[in-house]
Amino acid sequence: MSNIKSITKGKMWCYAIGQLGWSMLSGLIASWLVYFYQPDFESIKSGMPFLIPQGKFIFGALTVIGLITALGRIFDAITDPFVGSWSDKCKSNLGRRIPFLKYSAIPFGLTTILVFCAPIKAISSINVIWLFIFITAYYFAITCYCTPYTSLIAELAHTQEEKLQISTCISLTFIVGTAVAYVAPVIWGIFINNGMERIDAMRLTFSILSIIGTIFLLVPVFTINEKDYVDIKPSTSNMFSSLLKTFKNSNFRIFVYQDVVYFFALTLFQTGLPFFVTMLFQLPETFATPIFVGITAMSLLFYPIVNILAKKFGKKKCVLLAFILFCLTFGFTGIAGPALGIPKIIQAILVVILGSFPMALFGILPQAMVADIAQAETEETGENRSGMFYAARTFAYKLGQSIAMIAFTSMATIGIEQGTGYRIIALTASLFCLIGGILLLKYDEKKIISKIKE
Repeated sequence: MSNIKSITKGKMWCYAIGQLGWSMLSGLIASWLVYFYQPDFESIKSGMPFLIPQGKFIFGALTVIGLITALGRIFDAITDPFVGSWSDKCKSNLGRRIPFLKYSAIPFGLTTILVFCAPIKAISSINVIWLFIFITAYYFAITCYCTPYTSLIAELAHTQEEKLQISTCISLTFIVGTAVAYVAPVIWGIFINNGMERIDAMRLTFSILSIIGTIFLLVPVFTINEKDYVDIKPSTSNMFSSLLKTFKNSNFRIFVYQDVVYFFALTLFQTGLPFFVTMLFQLPETFATPIFVGITAMSLLFYPIVNILAKKFGKKKCVLLAFILFCLTFGFTGIAGPALGIPKIIQAILVVILGSFPMALFGILPQAMVADIAQAETEETGENRSGMFYAARTFAYKLGQSIAMIAFTSMATIGIEQGTGYRIIALTASLFCLIGGILLLKYDEKKIISKIKE
């Protein structure tokens, strides 16, 4: 252990650039996939064709896009423990995590592009098959990159201070990457104004951003020597044994429960934001960009405060506060509209103000909490299974995202001309944030921190 280095600020940022890349790619899918394949009336009037069947076709309740994305997410969640276990047991000369980043980066970027490239510019079963194949491939690629990537948080950081610093760095790049994905309407608007068809303009935009994101994915591969910072001891546990050990940790189970609920609520809101802008706030679709960028910019101002509050009050109390604030943000969105008697632009600004601080809290602290749990387990058992902890965590939150995609695409069809379904979606997200906070109350942070040796 004496040869193990402490990670420098510069290397932290090199590591965080990988997060910038995958947040751009995942942001494109999370923000625009449903908008692309289940367009609203404004998009249709602008020349966007239907590519897959619309409405509730499956069991009278599910949409095609909802079922495909949910199945992709479920496949993604199922593969997480396998990838986590493979990563924990990897014996490559490059380390346990970096090889996965190296070989999954380009497939990750390529499948992001292909998801939007269904070949027929009209409703077709070929498009349905295409979308299913490439959304599944995309989710496998993101798992192969992100599960090993996030596992490095607990391994590169050797102290609480370093964990908070790394979590802050990757949170910053995550927010920036997601914000860049939200700039997409501005970019495709330029192409449309220069005579390009809407669908082609959107595809070109997604391709450009995906290529840039892929370049960022490769930065940690060529700048981080994993063995400089990690005492690499491949795990000997098989996948099922490792997963069972992971979920035997009672505090981890509590964390996972609230995480599922949080990502269910967040996915509902993030997927719905373009629709909230056009149908509830009654603003042009391009306003989705300044709203999200506004939340992002304001949240960045709170980052120093988050670290101070976490050190003073603990991560648990800060995340509880975040749940309360998101509950208010999503709830306000659900009742937004002309009936409030508030100018629509002011309503949008209020969402920016209410949502920025909880975004900063959730951006930094949950990753650090998983690192705490994984490190405490390592200290107690002598076996480093960080990969499985992060895999189990991503398995759980992707399950929440899968359910959210089914719920969103189904609820969105309720009173579509009046936007009733979008109100229900926002209010549902608010309710689940309240539930998440209640679940987190049982998390024993003091017990976890007491086991960690600085």
